[in-house]
Formats: sequence, structure tokens, C-alpha cells
Amino acid sequence: MGLPSPWVFANYGDILGSGSVWRLVGNSTLIAVGTTVLVVAVSALAAFSFARFAFRGREVLFTLFTMGLMFPFAVAALPLFLLLRSLGLLDNPLGVILPQAAFGLPMTIIVLRGFFRQIPGELEEAATLDGCGPLGFFWRVLLPMVRPALGTVSVLAVVTSWNNFFLPLLVFTDSTWWTIPIGVQQFQGRYSADTARVFAYLVLAIVPALAFYSVAERQLVGGLTAGATKG
Repeated sequence: MGLPSPWVFANYGDILGSGSVWRLVGNSTLIAVGTTVLVVAVSALAAFSFARFAFRGREVLFTLFTMGLMFPFAVAALPLFLLLRSLGLLDNPLGVILPQAAFGLPMTIIVLRGFFRQIPGELEEAATLDGCGPLGFFWRVLLPMVRPALGTVSVLAVVTSWNNFFLPLLVFTDSTWWTIPIGVQQFQGRYSADTARVFAYLVLAIVPALAFYSVAERQLVGGLTAGATKG
């Protein structure tokens, strides 16, 4: 085991020189950002309702969300495909963004609800006395205080979306919308005899994810640590 010898840098140049790899990166970035924005926005509002409001059936509804963690995606593949086809969302990035956001809701809601419940009720009472309604309290007070939690769930959503292979494979038949994992599979099938070129492609495919994680690592660890200390 060791570094390649000789190291053929021409493989990296050939891959980066092709427009296909940049299109894959752009598609993966678009889908990851869209999924993250949607799942964090919806989950934050839902977690706020579960944490700060008392209404009939709250715990039952929250239990239904938690049960979503036990629901494997493979079971929903066929009905999801039929639903997306009936809605005309095949070969459409929304056909991946919406299901990914839906499957990401349970974990994100659970994490954010725990943080929201730790905010003292006195702050909400003070905000109410200052003329701040529920949404104002949520936007101006609650969200800034749980910024580490928002950063943590955002990082998890981006990484999960970036590594998702099965759903984009199910939705996209048009190669113009393929993502990085599908591109790796197709490239490996095309150049299976050229191991050096395949490994060069794999290295370039994981560089964006590693770069993002290296930047967001402090945010992720800080959010998880804050959640552990609050618990």
C-alpha cells in the first residue's frame, strides 16, 4: 500500500478539462442546497410548534414523525416513482429535492425540537410583553439562539444529499441532470479497464465533500456538543 507510482497527473487534467464533471458538481450542489433550505425551513417551523405550543394530539403527531426514522427508502421506491411520474417530476431536480426533504424531516425535527424546548419560557414572555407575536419570537429570538443546531442539521442535510445515489438514479434518466454518485458509477463502467483514471475520478469526486466538511466541521461538532450538554 502507498501512493501511486508513477503519479499520472494527466488523468486529473483530462477529467477536469471535460465539462461533464463540472455539470455533475453543479447538479449535486443545486440539489443539496435546495434540499437543505427546504428541510431546515419546514423542520424549524414544525419543531417550533411541537416545542412551544400545547395542542391536542401533539405527542401523537410527533411520534408519527419519529416513526419516519424506521421507514426505509427502498420500501417507498416504487410508489414514489409512480407518484413522481404522475406529477411530471421525473428528470426534474424537484423530483429529488422534495423526497429528500421529506425523508430528512424526522431527524431534523427531533434535533431542533430538543433545542427549542431548552429556551426558557421567560424569554418568550418578555418578547410577548414587548409586542412580539409567536412568529416574531420565532424569527427574532429563537432562531438566533439555536444557530448551532441549525448549522448542524444543515451540514447533515448537505452531506446526505451529496452522497445520495439511489434516488437520483431513480428520478433522472436524462444524463444532463446526473449527480456526482451517478457520474462515478457511469465513469467506472466506461473506464473499468483503466484503474488509474477511475481512481483519479473518485478522488476528484470526493474533494468537494471533504472540503465542505473541513469548513463545516467546527459548526457540526459545536452543534452536537451543545446538544449533548443541553440534554
